[in-house]
Amino acid sequence: MATERDQVTSPPAVGPAERGRAGATSRQRAALGASERSSERITVLYLGGWGRSGSTLLDRLLGQLPGVTSLGEVRELWLRGPVENRLCGCGAPFRSCPWWREVGDRAFGGWDRDTAAGLHALRTRIDRPWHLPALALPRLSRTHRDRLDVYADALRRVYAAVRAMGAARVVVDSSKLPGGAMVLRRVPGVDLRLVHLVRDSRGVAHSWQKKVARPDATREHDEMLRYGPVSASIRYGLYNSWTEMLQLFDVPFLQIRYEDLVADPRGQLTAVAAHAGVDVPSAALDFLTADAASFGTAHTVDGNPMRFHTGRVAIRRDDGWRSGLAERDRRIVSSITGPWLRRYGYLR
Repeated sequence: MATERDQVTSPPAVGPAERGRAGATSRQRAALGASERSSERITVLYLGGWGRSGSTLLDRLLGQLPGVTSLGEVRELWLRGPVENRLCGCGAPFRSCPWWREVGDRAFGGWDRDTAAGLHALRTRIDRPWHLPALALPRLSRTHRDRLDVYADALRRVYAAVRAMGAARVVVDSSKLPGGAMVLRRVPGVDLRLVHLVRDSRGVAHSWQKKVARPDATREHDEMLRYGPVSASIRYGLYNSWTEMLQLFDVPFLQIRYEDLVADPRGQLTAVAAHAGVDVPSAALDFLTADAASFGTAHTVDGNPMRFHTGRVAIRRDDGWRSGLAERDRRIVSSITGPWLRRYGYLR
């Protein structure tokens, strides 16, 4: 990976591949060339919607299937990984994880902290909620297109490296936010499949109010984000609506509910795998019972604390909002998200 930070933060004068070679070491040039020679498409299964809807659970379940590799929330890879060096799902600091080191070597000739910081900054300039209208346009401005080309090329290299490392036919990205899927549909060599995971908005809002300490904390009192009932509800409507709109761009689309996933994990997992083109033999589901799953180690970036769990993990519906969500907050959430509660079958 080239080390000049401005190579990823300023519009390119030439194509992304040529920019990656400029100033690269011989080891880096070899990695870039190997990545460019790979023309095989890779399926990326994107878990979309809004946070606290069960995406980490679904991500972990999918990652147990043969031919499927879960990466966690890839939109946060650059910041949480090379820059902040937070824990991989395996428990090792990102820069010390042998698996991610190999991904970096294959994709870029090694991870570079400054370049990763530049890619994170670039991502925030093309993939934020207010960028969604621009990403939906058939033609982008030259500046936006150039930025997107550089960022898309970096993503392509990561996915190609993961594919080259083993038998992964499908990579799972649980980034959730619709902007990430809008970017991915423009990444060369990616066969994007979208799973829209929804949950009762009252359960989502209640979950966003909880104080959750980050197991990968890099400072004292490091907690996951929290939102109040109004903020969570507005985002619920916005992000779920934009996720549904991706169907207009011919992105293969499957919608499932969190409540159905925990009620019938085998059936829902099989349906999602089929959507990704993965045939699941019955023996591949031996890790899963009606109310629990046996998880191995996962090399995931970002996500809720479940990404660190191994061994037997109970699968049960979290309806804590029924007793834990204040009546006033429940009325606020129901008022703002009523159309979606009805649309998804939570109000009859």
